[in-house]
Amino acid sequence: MRLTKVAVANLQPGMFVAELDRPWLETPFALQGFVVRDQDEVHYISQYVDYVYVDIDYSGTKVFLPFTSTAPKTPKQDPRLRIKADFQQAKLSFESASESLDRVFDSLSKGRHTDITVVKKAVNPLIDGVFRNKEAVAALVRLKEASDYRYNHGISMAVWGAILGRHLGLQRSELEKLVVGCAMCDVGMTKLSGDYLEKPDPLTDEQRNSLKEHPLIGSKMVAASGDADMEILAVIENHHERYDGSGYPRGVDGASIPLLARIAGLVDTYDAMITPRPYAPSRSSYEAVQELLDIKGSKFQESLVEQFVQAIGLFPTGSLVELNSGEVGIVVKQNETRRLKPEVVLVLDSNKVRRPQVELMDLAASGLVGGDARWIVRELQPGTFGVNSEEFFI
Repeated sequence: MRLTKVAVANLQPGMFVAELDRPWLETPFALQGFVVRDQDEVHYISQYVDYVYVDIDYSGTKVFLPFTSTAPKTPKQDPRLRIKADFQQAKLSFESASESLDRVFDSLSKGRHTDITVVKKAVNPLIDGVFRNKEAVAALVRLKEASDYRYNHGISMAVWGAILGRHLGLQRSELEKLVVGCAMCDVGMTKLSGDYLEKPDPLTDEQRNSLKEHPLIGSKMVAASGDADMEILAVIENHHERYDGSGYPRGVDGASIPLLARIAGLVDTYDAMITPRPYAPSRSSYEAVQELLDIKGSKFQESLVEQFVQAIGLFPTGSLVELNSGEVGIVVKQNETRRLKPEVVLVLDSNKVRRPQVELMDLAASGLVGGDARWIVRELQPGTFGVNSEEFFI
């Protein structure tokens, strides 16, 4: 490598950062070496380092050295470099938000006054992550560990809500209310006897009726803290109401359900579908989306379901998929106009053998017919053929 020292303020898209002015482990960057994609990344890097060492042979943007005019070679960029840093940052934000939510739930369950702005501060980095790179954040939530469902589910709801809310064009203030409300939706569960979320057996009628009280209980708990916005309380109270009036706790329908609560109910259902539970295996994202499409216009507002599918894609980022060629890949980026044709990184060849080098393929550009055409035939469960999508992003 031919390295040159560059101040972060002088970084340009296309430059390959090979070394930092401090140890890599002292930064949130997931990979030792990455390509700068845009000015937002330059700003992000500037938060952690003052200068970097750029590999001028690998960089796609010319680096001007004091005594040379040698033009850099055009690199073959490793597609894994594209979202690793954002994925790692989102992971740290997710874990921090989950821990904060755990403490808030515990405090509220014990009747102590709790400052709900703690939740807002905890989830704001996730909203920023959605604005910076929703692909990385979506991949994180799809690949999250199934540890404590209550807290991880709340933060996952917050992320899906942020992705849909941003897609719908919500103002930042409304987006924050939606995200905090989503995160707090299950706080009422802490007042119920028994952990219904982890029961492997079907609930009794008595338990089911008790469970239906948790939205009202949660809303009252948060209201008692004295600093919650009415729209946040409405999200908590109404996230189990359904568009056709079949939900609970009051059975309201249609536009009587606040918009933010309609969004929360939709993302709550989706995340529950794709998360393994003691009483049911997880669905693939494709299966979950198909089920949501089947019930649009009844359980959920039709336009919201359609907008959600547009926002996350039929095969969300992080999904493990098999192509018509028999090759296996991982979805890394959505195609906004052709939802069945995302960008994938090919990991296994047609014989299900590890490729010596991964290859980035834009399925939308792979051809429409003939031998070059590629399309997804099915989504695979994590770990199929020995491939774990998370190894790609970490």
